[in-house]
Amino acid sequence: MIAMLRGALVEKGIDHVLLDVAGVGYRVAVSLNTLAALPAIGSVATLHTELIVREDSLSLVGFATVDERAAFHLVTGVQGIGPKLAMSILSTMDASALASAIRDGDHARLTKIPGIGKKTAERLVLELRDKFGTATSSASHGKGLGGSQAVSSALVNLGYRPAEAERAAADAHKAHPGAGVAELVKAALRILAE
Repeated sequence: MIAMLRGALVEKGIDHVLLDVAGVGYRVAVSLNTLAALPAIGSVATLHTELIVREDSLSLVGFATVDERAAFHLVTGVQGIGPKLAMSILSTMDASALASAIRDGDHARLTKIPGIGKKTAERLVLELRDKFGTATSSASHGKGLGGSQAVSSALVNLGYRPAEAERAAADAHKAHPGAGVAELVKAALRILAE
């Protein structure tokens, strides 16, 4: 199993990166929170990874922190939540915010995540309330990027200048209050395309 990769960042996309590890290029799916935490293209980056084995495909997902990978494991253990939805959840909330929402039974916050309805939010809380406290440490608590900062960082990582990224992130946040990071990045990209 591939549990960690360290190498030069060659490419950044909205949902993936290409990491050159000793001359081998690994395409790794990442959440927006991980994308925002990664250094600039050409820099050395470390990703904690999980290999997803399907009948017809192999794919790698990567995380900036061990806590985010632990959250991914817990969330994908819930019936009806696959890797794609888990990455959407982790693009909307960092691991500590997700743990907090689940421990507090905050169904309203969870249902704001794209793809999470009332029943899935209830299932997340019911199945994971006791597990999140032990699987994710408080070491990363408060380090996640929230709201406009995460959106701005994701845009800078995609190659936009910091000033225009901050402006687009702020405009997207004003136009879509309460939206998750993934929705805000998409809105900001539309603003930048105008």
